Amino acid sequence: MLPAFYQENQIEAGCDEAGRGCYAGPVFAAAVILPINFKHPLLNDSKQVGAKQRKILREVIESNAIAWSVASIDAEEIDRINILKASFKAMHMAIDQLKVKPEFLLIDGNRFPTYKKIPHLCIVKGDGKYASIAAASILAKTYRDAYMEKIHAQYPQYGWNSNKGYGTLEHRLAIEANGLCQHHRRSFNISPTQIEMPFN
Repeated sequence: MLPAFYQENQIEAGCDEAGRGCYAGPVFAAAVILPINFKHPLLNDSKQVGAKQRKILREVIESNAIAWSVASIDAEEIDRINILKASFKAMHMAIDQLKVKPEFLLIDGNRFPTYKKIPHLCIVKGDGKYASIAAASILAKTYRDAYMEKIHAQYPQYGWNSNKGYGTLEHRLAIEANGLCQHHRRSFNISPTQIEMPFN
């Protein structure tokens, strides 16, 4: 089982994002502060956990965390400021919304702009190494997946209920056939013609 903390003498929040590489939809980020003794046998990097297990873990995390928060940046803003800045902004927003102020941040990845002078540590593949980052990855992933399933009802031709906005063959063929919609990230140059669809 993953250790809950990198260090134990400060209030520590784990942070991660989901959806950075998608063609469509927002990027989501989460921040989670876990109890110092938190352990769960299923908890791991969200990419290593099945959908049913992620739903179970989401309930466990939300019920047991000292504090947790989820934030998102939509496709329009991603196009305006770029996906890297949008990912960092979503993480900052999630940290800002925590009901308990963290004293130290564990960040999944290799870089992160300092948030309000709170010290942080970037850990590559940290969502598979520390429970707090793994918990954040689970929340970011499950909230994003739920959002993509919701907007799938508006644009079912893209198959977002299954591909979640990633650049699968199904999704790319649907873009070729139907053009782009309001939820697509135009800055990703995912369609050479950038065909517009009516916004209904």
